[in-house]
Amino acid sequence: MSSTEGQVIRCKAAVSWEAGKPLVIEEVEVAPPQKMEVRVKILFTSLCHTDVYFWEAKGQTPLFPRIFGHEAGGIVESVGEGVTDLKPGDHVLPVFTGECKECRHCKSSESNMCDLLRINTERGAMIEDGKTRFSKDGKPIHHFLGTSTFSEYTVVHVGCLAKINPSAPLDIVCVLSCGISTGLGATLNVAKPTKGSTVAIFGLGAVGLAAAEGARISGATRIIGVDLNPSRFNEAKKFGVTEFVNPKNYDKPVQEVIAEMTDGGVDRSIECTGNVNAMISAFECVHDGWGVAVLVGVPNKDDAFKTHPVNLLNERTLKGTFFGNYKPRSDIPNVVEKYMNKELELDPILGDKQSF
Repeated sequence: MSSTEGQVIRCKAAVSWEAGKPLVIEEVEVAPPQKMEVRVKILFTSLCHTDVYFWEAKGQTPLFPRIFGHEAGGIVESVGEGVTDLKPGDHVLPVFTGECKECRHCKSSESNMCDLLRINTERGAMIEDGKTRFSKDGKPIHHFLGTSTFSEYTVVHVGCLAKINPSAPLDIVCVLSCGISTGLGATLNVAKPTKGSTVAIFGLGAVGLAAAEGARISGATRIIGVDLNPSRFNEAKKFGVTEFVNPKNYDKPVQEVIAEMTDGGVDRSIECTGNVNAMISAFECVHDGWGVAVLVGVPNKDDAFKTHPVNLLNERTLKGTFFGNYKPRSDIPNVVEKYMNKELELDPILGDKQSF
């Protein structure tokens, strides 16, 4: 039994007191886990653009003070009432969405949109009692995405924790708790390119590189990377990208360029930018009759997707995905095993790493 089980833990955390203001390293109190909760010692955490987006609080409801962070790896310190599938010492990845295993979505093989634990950006407390587990001098500090990994210890609902192989390097596989799995799953689980197919990837950031990795694993023959930043092209080759298109180099829509390159369009496309124009291009560049476009990026709240209905009537398919259609508890441990078995490339995405 952990020596801290059932006790308040005092530890360091990066607290955001105001929107857009520098985070402050504070000593905070982390309460013990309650029913169906787990307290986790965070060993490694990474920064996702979503953390920055909500820290800036542009276009969202401000919720401060708050502890951000949602890509991380750690070890279970203690568990609350009702938790049976995790124990102290287990290695886990906290995930911003969850899997209760009881709702219709969790029981469906086609969905990962858990009714109880799907992402809720405005919830700043735990589901069990509506209270936070973080405080500073008696003042509550809000949670973020149910994970708040910018803290040496955090409390997470058991349904948002993926138990993984203890031999997996947490400093690397921690990124599988968000963006990398999102891009990889968008290709493998949703677009599902066949061997020998042609795939276009819009946006060659970390999510786009993971989507390209999925295309490589699937055996795609041509993987076309589309990005406005030419410096990303060399890095993308490591993930199987075979050709590059910079829309700025052409005086016509990039979907027309890609259609000309591929005799009518690609078999699959994955959009990873969140730019609505890129989304439209990704859809309109797939081949009629069988082409499938998958949207991954999150658009501005005021954006509208506009295309001619004939593009759908000509048997192009448009899909969206959330976390790559992965169920956190059921599927992410298997994704970690793909990395451990050298079936999945992660190291070039990460570059230099530093523990929290």
